Amino acid sequence: MRHEHVHSAHAPHPIGPYSQAVQCGTELYCSGQIPLDPTTGEIVDGDVTAQTERVIENLGAVLCAAGYEYVDVVKTTIFLVDMKDFAAVNAVYEKYFGMSKPARSTVAVAALPRGARIEIDCIARA
Repeated sequence: MRHEHVHSAHAPHPIGPYSQAVQCGTELYCSGQIPLDPTTGEIVDGDVTAQTERVIENLGAVLCAAGYEYVDVVKTTIFLVDMKDFAAVNAVYEKYFGMSKPARSTVAVAALPRGARIEIDCIARA
């Protein structure tokens, strides 16, 4: 099956040799997003709540570029530098994914690119 690379100008450009997302048939595989402001390319100011908002908005821009919405997301993976941020992340996450409740994994990591506190990737299906 052929696949297509997806790019949104409303999400940060990849900081490495990868695509923002790859569409294969009815499935979309979104690369992890960190809280980069798509205009400046810098990490957004603020706590993990602000960073989570930016991450999910970045994912939303990539989803939209491929014709998907948050309700089409079937799986997410959250990477956190500090598991103490779990409750704050859940509060933001629920605003975007609360009704659709995709499958999810949350993983504690030692560090993330550019000093981010959070990264999220996802898989969506039309």
